[in-house]
Amino acid sequence: MKIVALVGSNRSESYNMKLTRFMKQRYTGKVDIEILPINQLPFYNQDEELDSPAIVKELRGKIKESDGILFATPEYNASISGMLKNAIDWFSRVETVMVGKPAMIVGASMGSLGTVKAQMQLRQILNAPGVGTLTLPGNEVFIGSVHEKFDEEGNLNDESTVEFIDSVVTNFVNWAENAKVYS
Repeated sequence: MKIVALVGSNRSESYNMKLTRFMKQRYTGKVDIEILPINQLPFYNQDEELDSPAIVKELRGKIKESDGILFATPEYNASISGMLKNAIDWFSRVETVMVGKPAMIVGASMGSLGTVKAQMQLRQILNAPGVGTLTLPGNEVFIGSVHEKFDEEGNLNDESTVEFIDSVVTNFVNWAENAKVYS
């Protein structure tokens, strides 16, 4: 199964990028995760949407060819990042490549609640016309106190968190494969 990942942080030590890289490595053989460089996208501009920049066309094509989307969102001021919103705006206009795609959301923060508020907002956005991803209910991944759960090499070392993510990824893969039957 081919999954594209949109990570909403460009910070060099981003916990959400570490989490996505951990998942990419851990689930090799189960899912092939390609992290898309959404930090390279220009600001969305409706004047350019009909003749989008090359990077937009390239990433749009990767989403179109994928079997699903992994969203890894930080929480900035109780919201998703501008970078993630910008990517969603580009990919939900003209050629709506996210519509009907199975989507999984994860998020990590140093706070105790993880990215609860950002994920609530992201789920609303993903339900909008033109976006229309399909998210698996009841499989929310909110990783709080993340700074205590990674080792120096970037490995997630909190056993209960890893086991939970294992179960969510299994649920997502099974659900996404069944969703193909109906699409």
